[in-house]
Amino acid sequence: MNAPTLVDYAPTLQLLALAGTLALLPLSWVWLRRRGADTAARLAALTALTLFLTFDLVVFGAFTRLTDSGLGCPDWPGCYAQASPLAARQEIHAAQAAAPGGPVSWSKAWIEMLHRYLAMTVGGLILVLAAVAWSERRRLPLSPWWPTLSLAWVVVQGLFGRYTVTLKLYPAVVTLHLLGGLVLLALLALQHALYSRRALPLPAGLRRWAWVAWAALAVQVTLGGWVSTNYAVLACAGFPQCNGQWWPAMDFGNGFTLLRGLGQVRDGQGMTQPALVAVHMTHRLFALVATLPLGWLAWRLWRAAGDAALRRTGLALGLVLLAQLGTGISNVVLGWPLVAAVAHSAGAAALVLLLALLPARNSARVRRVAAAA
Repeated sequence: MNAPTLVDYAPTLQLLALAGTLALLPLSWVWLRRRGADTAARLAALTALTLFLTFDLVVFGAFTRLTDSGLGCPDWPGCYAQASPLAARQEIHAAQAAAPGGPVSWSKAWIEMLHRYLAMTVGGLILVLAAVAWSERRRLPLSPWWPTLSLAWVVVQGLFGRYTVTLKLYPAVVTLHLLGGLVLLALLALQHALYSRRALPLPAGLRRWAWVAWAALAVQVTLGGWVSTNYAVLACAGFPQCNGQWWPAMDFGNGFTLLRGLGQVRDGQGMTQPALVAVHMTHRLFALVATLPLGWLAWRLWRAAGDAALRRTGLALGLVLLAQLGTGISNVVLGWPLVAAVAHSAGAAALVLLLALLPARNSARVRRVAAAA
C-alpha cells in the first residue's frame, strides 16, 4: 500500500467542523452558567476553562509521546487523509499488519487523533476569547492583543504539531512543541488573573525570588523535555548513582546536538550510551539547582503572615515540588512506569501554572483592576 502524503489538507473542512462543535459545548456551558454576569466575569470563567483544557492538553500530549503514539497517524492534520481513525481503519490495519509493533496501530491512531481534537477545541475557545476581547475592548480590563497573541501562539503550536509528524519526531521540534504548550499555559494564566480581578500582592523580596524560581524552572523543564524526546530516562539505572557510578562516562557534545534526527548524532550514526547519559545526568543534576529557589519560594510564601492566599499558594507549590521530585526518582528506580512518567509531566505543567499565576496576580495592572472592582 502506498504511504500517506505527510501533509494532506483534504479532511480540513471536516476537522474544522468537528473543532467548532467540540468548542461549542464548553462555550455554551460557560455562557449559560454565567448568563447574568458581565462580560469580564464570563471571560474569566471561559479563560479558566480554557486553562484547564490546555493543562489537560499538555498532559495528554505527554501521554501521546510516552505511549509512542506520535506517529499513530503518519500524516497531518487528519489520519490517512480522513477526519477520524474510523474512516481510516483499513489503512491502519494494513500498516499494523505490515509492521506489527510499529508506530501505527488502532489504539495509537486514536490516542494521536484525540490529542489533535483536544488541541482544536482549545484553539476554538481561544479564537472566541480573542473575538470577544476585540468586540468588547472598551469595557474590558485587558488589551485584546493578549488573547490575540495566544491565538497566534496556537497557530505556532499547530505548526510544531505538524512538523512533529512530518519530521518523524525530530527531538528539537518535539521539545519546542512541549515548551510551546507551557508558554500557552502562562499566557492564559495572565489573562485569567486580569479577568477575574483577583490580586495577590507579593513583598518586594518575594517578587525577586519568584523570577529566580521562574528562570530555574524554565531551564529544568527544557532539560526534562530534551530527556523525554530523546528517550534518555532509562540511560541511568539506579539512584542517586547512575549505572553504579557517581560520575559516569558522558558525551555532552553529541547529547546536546540540537539539529539531528531521533536517535542520531552529528554524523547520522546511532546515539551512543554516553550521549544519552549526558542528557539524563544534566537534567538530574540541575534538578538540585532548581529545587533550591523553588523550595525557598514555597517556604517563604507558606510563612507569609496574615495572608491566607499566599500561604495556600506556598503550600501548593511545595507539595507539587515534592511530588515532582518523587515521580522523577520513581521513573528511574521503577523503570519508567507510564503512570509516574505522565505524573512527572503533569507536575511540570502544574509548577509552570502556579508560578505563572503568581507574578500575573501580583502585576500592577491586576492590582489596579482589583482595587477598582
